[in-house]
Amino acid sequence: MPAEYRILKPEDIPHPANGKFALDILEGLTKTPKQTMPVYFYDAKGSELFQRITESPEYYLTQAEFDILTEQRFALAKLFGQQTFNLIDLGAGDGRKTTVLLKGFLEYGLKFRYVPIDVSEQAMRQLLKSLAHEVADLRLETTGLVAEYFDAIRWLQGNNGGRNVVLFLGSNIGNFNALESRSFLRCLQSALNADDYLLIGFDLKKDPGIIERAYNDAAGLTREFNLNLLDRLNRELGADFDRNRFVFRSQYNVRLGAVESWLISTQAQQVRIEALKHAFSFKAWEGILTEYSYKYSIDEIECLAAETGFRLEQIYLDRRHDYFVDALLRVT
Repeated sequence: MPAEYRILKPEDIPHPANGKFALDILEGLTKTPKQTMPVYFYDAKGSELFQRITESPEYYLTQAEFDILTEQRFALAKLFGQQTFNLIDLGAGDGRKTTVLLKGFLEYGLKFRYVPIDVSEQAMRQLLKSLAHEVADLRLETTGLVAEYFDAIRWLQGNNGGRNVVLFLGSNIGNFNALESRSFLRCLQSALNADDYLLIGFDLKKDPGIIERAYNDAAGLTREFNLNLLDRLNRELGADFDRNRFVFRSQYNVRLGAVESWLISTQAQQVRIEALKHAFSFKAWEGILTEYSYKYSIDEIECLAAETGFRLEQIYLDRRHDYFVDALLRVT
């Protein structure tokens, strides 16, 4: 019998449940310091908790950006003009802020397809349900995608025919360090066309006390948001974390210009993750770095745009003029 070969296709290869999740956790917990990726906050409960965080009185970011979009929705509509485009919403969440733009654009008579993208299926279902109510009397073509950012960008590369306006709101760029943010924006830029737009939110550098209160709300929602990650590891990867053996701490690192969020082990312990067939040792008061949230100056935003193939077209400041900014970038 002659020799044969077979070309394997992606669908031919079995993938273990939670394979990427497990491998990312393995990589993160073997680093020094131990760390996890912010994307894994957002299971169903995590998404619900984050929505509640955005409504807390200390968390100024959401209201500041909501005010910007409300004030600038018609100016943006005029700028984007009457040519049909794709409105691509990276990390759409509950869509409360985006709905302001959607209504404004539709009222202005713009023709566009809305493409919300979010890692949480529950958040996507809730968003589409909300849109059916909020814009029921307005014609809106919508195609939702449940995906991580980089998977969404790869999708964009094969499906970005026509003109694009990308939204990356809520200071999500702040979860990336300097190298990661540049890599992300360069990757996004390469998936877009010349003269496409990116409207991106940045939390501005300000009084550290104001920043720290936003990540240490009095109701303890951010604490629960972080501890829920341990619950998710237990449920989905067969870990045996005891959340009562960890405390949450968040602080602003002036040197880095970033908030650091930690889950800190209160005692020496071992935690086994069955999906990894591995146990991880914790020293007393050793931490897991769960998130960075970088803050920016206007000069840093301008440099970031220039270094990643964008041109800074416009800066939209919040009513205080020093808390939050939405920057409109254009692909060069």
